[in-house]
Amino acid sequence: MMRAGPSQEEIRKHNLGTLLRHVHLAGPTSRAELTNLMGLNRSTIMALTADLTAAGLVREELPRDTGRAGRPSLVVLPESARVHVLAFDVGVDRLVAARVGLGGVILDRRQMVRPRHGFEMEEVVAALAGFARQMRRRIGPDSVCVGAAAAICGAVGRTDGVVRFAPNIGFEDAPFGEELTKRLEIGLDVAVGNDGNLGALAEQSRGVGVGCRDLIYLHGDVGIGGGIMANGRLLGGLGGYGGEVGHMIINPGGRLCACGSRGCLEAEVGERALMEHAGRYGQAIGGEAVRVVVDAADRGDVGAQDALHRVGDWLGLGVANLVKIFNPEMVIFGGVLRELYLGAAAQIRTQINTTTLTASRERLRLRTSALGDDATLVGAAELAFAQVLADPLEALARVAPA
Repeated sequence: MMRAGPSQEEIRKHNLGTLLRHVHLAGPTSRAELTNLMGLNRSTIMALTADLTAAGLVREELPRDTGRAGRPSLVVLPESARVHVLAFDVGVDRLVAARVGLGGVILDRRQMVRPRHGFEMEEVVAALAGFARQMRRRIGPDSVCVGAAAAICGAVGRTDGVVRFAPNIGFEDAPFGEELTKRLEIGLDVAVGNDGNLGALAEQSRGVGVGCRDLIYLHGDVGIGGGIMANGRLLGGLGGYGGEVGHMIINPGGRLCACGSRGCLEAEVGERALMEHAGRYGQAIGGEAVRVVVDAADRGDVGAQDALHRVGDWLGLGVANLVKIFNPEMVIFGGVLRELYLGAAAQIRTQINTTTLTASRERLRLRTSALGDDATLVGAAELAFAQVLADPLEALARVAPA
């Protein structure tokens, strides 16, 4: 039996979403550019932009002086102040909430730095909901929230928002998405994603990986997470738990990991391993701790240099394994791994060059995150925008002004 082709309404919905996505990711874009990008005629682009303008998702303006003769093409811009999402980031030692406008503009932001001890889910949910209330008090009457999402450093179910295992913050089988949805009281379900996965999404959408369809993002704080993009799509696995590269065993019988295994990438490369090798454990934490060791190594501190070399070798081995399996175009180092990579790039590259096939690495690029500490937050915002970008008019019809 032959499958029927898409209806006119399905084509229109797809084209509306595609146009809105272009403007959301690229910013102000002329009608002429959209015509070329989408392969549609000018009248169709005009009709699509008219529909999105009427819905309040975009606006059109005359371009600034182009210096060209003839009638200028109108520029389409996202309505960042009117259409927004709520994005949250739950890290080991900080909680972040932001109101992000269409186009990726951070309109408002709240952050709490907190001690590194086991989190109570209720405490985290209450803090994030409190941030959201503060931000919503400052929203104009015509502003619309079209989504909400959170990044968290743990294994998260694909559809239910349950954090199955997050050893570095003490969550296990925690219904985080459901509880945050209840506390926000905005009439929208909160999507939840692993921080490494969302970091990969962010770097491909807005960071150093723009235009790269095959990349791996590695995110480090106390632990190490990762996200893998293959042919432009995030690999999540059957249940959504794919990408747990931090628990790939690279040194059998090695250091004890918080997951209970020994020799995980996280255990051999994480902040604690580096600080203990350098004889500085307990002196500082987070990115500052890693920077201290990297700076000391640059100044000739033998202990710091040795620590960087040892950790860099293990990180290089882990990256080499990923390169052999996934053959990415780019590997991006985020979180504290940015500093670690800058201090141990030679060891990392040597491991890759000596343990992978030439064909797998010949086009490989190693980069540091362009989004810095906000990569996972930006990824949460992109996850929250997913529904409105897939079906703009229907998604907008489901929500009301804040």
